Amino acid sequence: MIRVLLAEDMHMIRAALTALLRLESDIEVAAEVTRGDEIVPAALETRPDVAIVDIDLPVIDGITAAAELRERLPSCRILVLTAMGQPGQVRRALGAGIEAFLVKDAPGHRLADAIRRTAAGLRVLDAELVASAMEYGESPLTPRETTVLREAARGASAEEIAARLHLSAGTVRNHLTGAITKTGARNKIDAIRIAEDAGWLP
Repeated sequence: MIRVLLAEDMHMIRAALTALLRLESDIEVAAEVTRGDEIVPAALETRPDVAIVDIDLPVIDGITAAAELRERLPSCRILVLTAMGQPGQVRRALGAGIEAFLVKDAPGHRLADAIRRTAAGLRVLDAELVASAMEYGESPLTPRETTVLREAARGASAEEIAARLHLSAGTVRNHLTGAITKTGARNKIDAIRIAEDAGWLP
């Protein structure tokens, strides 16, 4: 029996995945969580063989939580669920050493097969997804530009970012301008979207 931990914050998707897995005689859903910070505690308590982790989780994102899970419970293999529109996030996950990915719109029968292969220690990679992820390359942003853009993505104004980072508002605006230029964006919002899609805002 393969014991599975399912981390998905959308109730309908989680319920559908659980129902699908209950049809498999060799797979048991040992735990369900809705937030990234719940993954490690639940895994340490239930000792699953495979953790199915959505990338977009509240509190702690799925990649960060998965990396922590690898350290705390190495025996648990990780299968990341992602959308085709998130190649940058897949690149982040590959960099974190995660070797199993399944796109969310894959046919239902592929989930059980992916779980079995992941549990057996095999790599589960969508060739198109990985190829798309590799197109982005390394981030062109400096560490400070990344920090400033990440704060802007959270809704902070230039003045608020300046206060948090102990910079002048003018310096913050300069970093935002640099980020816009380097990402080839039209404006700050576009730069945030491009950087998030590319996985440059961890």
